Amino acid sequence: MLELEGLTTRYGSITAIRDVELHVGAGEVVGLIGPNGAGKTTTLATVAGLLQPAAGRVRFDGVDVTGWSPDRMLRAGLALVPEHRRIFTDLTVAENLQVAGVTVSAADRRRLLEEVAERFPVLKDKWTTRAGFLSGGEAQQLAIARALMSEPRMICMDEPSLGLAPTLVDAVFELIAELRRQGRTLLVVEQNARRMLEVADRAYVMRTGEVAASGPAAELARREDLFETFVGGGS
Repeated sequence: MLELEGLTTRYGSITAIRDVELHVGAGEVVGLIGPNGAGKTTTLATVAGLLQPAAGRVRFDGVDVTGWSPDRMLRAGLALVPEHRRIFTDLTVAENLQVAGVTVSAADRRRLLEEVAERFPVLKDKWTTRAGFLSGGEAQQLAIARALMSEPRMICMDEPSLGLAPTLVDAVFELIAELRRQGRTLLVVEQNARRMLEVADRAYVMRTGEVAASGPAAELARREDLFETFVGGGS
């Protein structure tokens, strides 16, 4: 579904990622792991259209979407759950979700709101609460629910467990596992490498802007040398 071919992105004169090759098949959960500063978020931002690549290609469902704007990528079926959630804190939970459903019909929006309320009971209980008053875990669930409101064919998540308490981290990974069981297609940037490998089908390990290793998640999880050399801290 997603193919990156020789993707290179720069911030001014600084090359953040270089020659990244990556693919995500339909129905797969693929992890993108590695230390801070490895280029994981830059890769995801380039895929989602937030950054323009200096070289290489992004293909989505066989179509060259290199350089497409974020709204065009969303309408093509790729939704982003950004780092730090980026929800509208002055809007209520329901209003955040309604805004996120702007790309679908009114009837589909009503249906999706009902599905979100059923899937995320904590959000249903806070339906009329301003999003700025949500806890970190609630806000993360809202960010994921917001992505689902566009009925995407693929979801990219950037550090979904970042800054959450351990029990809430468990809830996030349980949700990723549930989406996997439903056949959703996910590309997930995650600092908690071991937990990510537990729920992913495959993974890529990035270091200093390049892909350092890749393979089935179960195989990568058994490679202690990989964690010591590329990921760091065994986490």
